[in-house]
Amino acid sequence: MPAAVQVPFDRIHDPVVRRIGERVAAGERLESADGLALFRSGDLTGLGALADAVNRAKNGDVVTFASNQHINPTNICVLRKTCTFCGYARLPKEAGAYRYTLDQVLAEAAHAADGLTREFHIVGGLDMKAGLAYYAEMFRALKANFPHVHIKALTAVEIAHIARIEKMPWRDVLVALKEAGLDTMPGGGAETFSAAVRERISDKKLAGAEYIGVHRTAHELGIRSNCTMLYGHVETLEERLEHLQMLRDLQDETGGFLAYIPLAYHPDDNELGRELGRTGTATTGWDDLKQLAVGRLFLDNFQHVKSHWIMVTPFLSQVALHYGVNDLEGTVVREKIYHAVGAHTPQAMTLDEILRLIRGAGKTPAERDSFYRILRTEFAPDAEPAGVA
Repeated sequence: MPAAVQVPFDRIHDPVVRRIGERVAAGERLESADGLALFRSGDLTGLGALADAVNRAKNGDVVTFASNQHINPTNICVLRKTCTFCGYARLPKEAGAYRYTLDQVLAEAAHAADGLTREFHIVGGLDMKAGLAYYAEMFRALKANFPHVHIKALTAVEIAHIARIEKMPWRDVLVALKEAGLDTMPGGGAETFSAAVRERISDKKLAGAEYIGVHRTAHELGIRSNCTMLYGHVETLEERLEHLQMLRDLQDETGGFLAYIPLAYHPDDNELGRELGRTGTATTGWDDLKQLAVGRLFLDNFQHVKSHWIMVTPFLSQVALHYGVNDLEGTVVREKIYHAVGAHTPQAMTLDEILRLIRGAGKTPAERDSFYRILRTEFAPDAEPAGVA
């Protein structure tokens, strides 16, 4: 059981946030109306103080990270014309389209040969020629060549796509991929669960209830996963809370989610950004911090909340460590998807840079594995790069 939450009432100025803080201190579960009130409050520092207190009760001052490497095997996607927020996908004959051969995957994975990389994060497009055999062969080869590296791969949307190609149930696809080496799943593809929002930004994509269904099936098979929310586009605050409620309900049912990761929408180089007239105008730091803090408070059955520094900058992720966040996206090698829609952050971060960021926030860094088990908390003064060539 986590320690009792010591709410810093002296730092909370909004009476509404103070009232919710009293409920948190009493161990009461927040309702959707509470989440909306927190989103609407102007007391950002008070909200952060409350979220930080909840996080401290769960995780102390420790901030974790993983030494990981992103591999995006294909950007060919059947939803190229319908996911209007995406700038990464291509049609098969479109300029820039690619599908890695197995040799190309292994060549990119070769960064892990030094033994420092501990996780492959593998996601890509919905490619009609990348079915079950394509990924099963890939996972087996990665496990054979890099047995020390955990495979976190394929969003719920990709699993459902493979199932359609192969005319198989989700469960059978997941069983086959687990046998081939799949360890856990990332949380991408959730976007915002609201049907109205999905109709506008990702028509024909896996529905919110189906996303939950794929993750439920994975959890039943012992495949744990992360979960996400894409925010800052056309969704309302009510739709954000509906999304969080669905995540919390499944976590109550299965306990299979490892972490919640809100993902900031980037409007550059995609149709939705042009439609909204927001090219070059991403989410604000105010909204980014609120999204993290409200997630920490509402998702009371989640141990871990991650800030994705690639999307919101390392600077804001450092501030987020006092807004309920206890985990940072890892070292990452060659991230492509978010940089395709306007992310201007680096594509990798050295271990020294991550340690400096965490310590600079007054927190204690710890390297973890993919199941959030602590691997080490002591690092050499000039720490070696982790997973970076």
